[in-house]
Amino acid sequence: MQNSVPHTIEGVDIIRRTDRLDPAEVLAGYRQGIFPMGNSRRSFFTWHDPPRRAVLPLDAFHLSRSLSRTLAQARFQVTFDQAFVQVMRDCARWDAERSAGVWITEPVIEAYAALHQAGHAHSVEVWVDGQLVGGTYGIHLGAAFFAESKFHTQRDHLHRQNFALLDVQYWTPHLAQFGVTEVSRREYQAQLAAALAQPRSFESAGAVS
Repeated sequence: MQNSVPHTIEGVDIIRRTDRLDPAEVLAGYRQGIFPMGNSRRSFFTWHDPPRRAVLPLDAFHLSRSLSRTLAQARFQVTFDQAFVQVMRDCARWDAERSAGVWITEPVIEAYAALHQAGHAHSVEVWVDGQLVGGTYGIHLGAAFFAESKFHTQRDHLHRQNFALLDVQYWTPHLAQFGVTEVSRREYQAQLAAALAQPRSFESAGAVS
């Protein structure tokens, strides 16, 4: 998940740069195991292929005690694909508060919004008293979901839909507490190929309370 990318990774896993972000090219990139990032201080986009990839085994999700207590104390409503662009913008604001640069730029939002309209990108929203308090969005291909932001309830939905791969891109200590592990590029490519060969439906309609 790119809003927690270690600054030291930049320059290590960049494989190319482009001046524009075409939705079809973005989709093709995910099929190959690479992903783009923007930067508010630059006019180009970088494409990344980390030597080690963070994935969340969908049968090994761990709910921390603190998060479990939080969920028990509040009433959340979970929806799918009800506020895709809003989730992206909230992720961009979250990123801006925690790092020197913002990778979710307007061209990135436009490209992913187009993919959302085409049915390739989805969002999960979490609401409390009508206010958006959390969410995630990402790309869906076959039985793989490539998460671009983080929220733990995404795992429950993907597991029920029998997804095979949840790619969160970069490992962090925060994500590790939920069961995220690292795999080699070779192992990731094998998991990706297997997931892409399995058709799955995101089933985004409806809400869960």
